[in-house]
Amino acid sequence: MSLFNFRWLREFVRRHTNYIPEEKAYFWKRRLSLVYMLLAWNAFGLVLYNVFSGNADWARKYKSDAELSLTPAQHWSRTLGIKDAKVYKISGLNVSSYEIHNNLDDEASENATGNEAVRE
Repeated sequence: MSLFNFRWLREFVRRHTNYIPEEKAYFWKRRLSLVYMLLAWNAFGLVLYNVFSGNADWARKYKSDAELSLTPAQHWSRTLGIKDAKVYKISGLNVSSYEIHNNLDDEASENATGNEAVRE
């Protein structure tokens, strides 16, 4: 018995679709598996090309040094618009905390362009 019993889904699909001959289904299964294999191989090749050409960490290419110096907690507090946050860092049995103070009004006016609204 499976974890989720989707018998109703199987019956719905069988009731609303036409019968496919076994030879035709096998033919299309082989064809789709070859397409999947080619796409996966090309994606793997693209990843290897980016690693060997020096673009393995693509986030560093598109972010400024100021954004890279932020901790994940600081980044998410700015993204969510939290002005003052207290962060608890748990590592094993050690618990530490620190505060984050964001000046969202200054950042919004600096980051705003001609067609974006300033966040209030």
